[in-house]
Amino acid sequence: MKSLSICMVSDFFYPAMGGVESHLYNNSQCLMQRGHKVVIITHAHGSRRGVRYLAGGLKVYYIPALIVYSNASLPTFFCTFPIFRQIFIREQVDIVHGHQAFSTFCHEAILHARSMGLKTVFTDHSLLGFGDASGIFINKLLKFTLSDVHHAICVSHTSKENTVLRAALEPQQVSVIPNAIIAEQFEPDPGARDPSWITIVVLSRLVYRKGIDLLVAAVPRICAQYPRVRFLIGGDGPKRIDLEQMREQHLLQDRVELLGSVKAADVRRVLVRGDIFLNTSLTEAFCIAIVEAASCGLLVVSTKVGGVPEVLPRYMMTFAAPEEDEIVRALGQAIGRVGSRDAHPELSPMYFHSQVKKMYSWHNVAERTERVYFKIADAEEPPLIERFRKYYGCGLVAGKLFCLVAAVDFLIGVVLAWIWPKEQIEVARQFNKDRYRLEISSISYSSSSNSAQRPTSKNQNNML
Repeated sequence: MKSLSICMVSDFFYPAMGGVESHLYNNSQCLMQRGHKVVIITHAHGSRRGVRYLAGGLKVYYIPALIVYSNASLPTFFCTFPIFRQIFIREQVDIVHGHQAFSTFCHEAILHARSMGLKTVFTDHSLLGFGDASGIFINKLLKFTLSDVHHAICVSHTSKENTVLRAALEPQQVSVIPNAIIAEQFEPDPGARDPSWITIVVLSRLVYRKGIDLLVAAVPRICAQYPRVRFLIGGDGPKRIDLEQMREQHLLQDRVELLGSVKAADVRRVLVRGDIFLNTSLTEAFCIAIVEAASCGLLVVSTKVGGVPEVLPRYMMTFAAPEEDEIVRALGQAIGRVGSRDAHPELSPMYFHSQVKKMYSWHNVAERTERVYFKIADAEEPPLIERFRKYYGCGLVAGKLFCLVAAVDFLIGVVLAWIWPKEQIEVARQFNKDRYRLEISSISYSSSSNSAQRPTSKNQNNML
């Protein structure tokens, strides 16, 4: 099969944590294992700027940018064109794949890539409404971006319906490819649970959209009704102060533990301590956290919103409407099921894990994404006037504005091609995967050899 050079672009990537970040990293790793070249462009995070290499030779460009809100960079429209063009040419990019509607880098990269005649793909990870000001603005911006994209991907069928309506796309132009997890990293550990408590785990960004207000209202009621229930709440955000006030007001310091921000490597360590996982999101396209929780053997209680009902079988989940009374009711049902798990093999943690392992795999996600790439790789490039026709149909006023933006961007591309001709831009050296594997193997071998040769303190005493 043909090997492609793919550039993933988003404001949301490591060291920040979240579903988009996890999707970008794991999907890129699996695409590289399938023989493709993948680079990632994101904005700088503190001192992490410039070019970094991650595991497997995944190359990441951390570009300095001003962050304005929720880890999204300041929109500049044209200012990123020179550096994006340099990267696209240096890495000999065939396809530019943008992620997340809230990412400024994603929209700008797709615009510049189209001005350069490159193929583009967009993946939407969120659901947005139609009635609020932010939703209207993002929807119009998304319509501009997707008017000239070759293909779009959504993480659930509900998300696809939402994106098709928001961007006025043909349904055939949108594919559904879900998120996934590495199930081996989320194995159950029954010994980690405290049998004297029924532990409810919450891992989420503590923001309004995640339904933290519902959590604040439900926790005191559950603690009052069920004396053996305690809560582990991981995550950080502006709503943490509400949780702390609730804990102080109801004197629940011994039953509500606030863990703060949890690193990716510690997520399983927190999950296996619990019996029930609670998700109170008000809107969710997929929710990868409930898949991780089910893989660790937890019963899942979740609000029935967005694409959540598509994620897991019904026997693994208890649904609730996004209301306080419904959350309390659903948690009560799940607490009753915890005691009967031993009598029902289909509710055992290991059975949950085995089923999730069959359902979700990043290798499957990469294979399906690869099909999208091959589908558009040889597509005929439309003339510039056709691009303007698509933009013009975006609205009476917005259509003319979008045409102007696209025309200016195309002219900037012509000027940049004159100032820095493509032939004068040095092509980046290919990452030597064979040498990387050899060095990793030698390091592993030397470490194991040293540990085998190094005597323990007990052996040393015996020798003396």
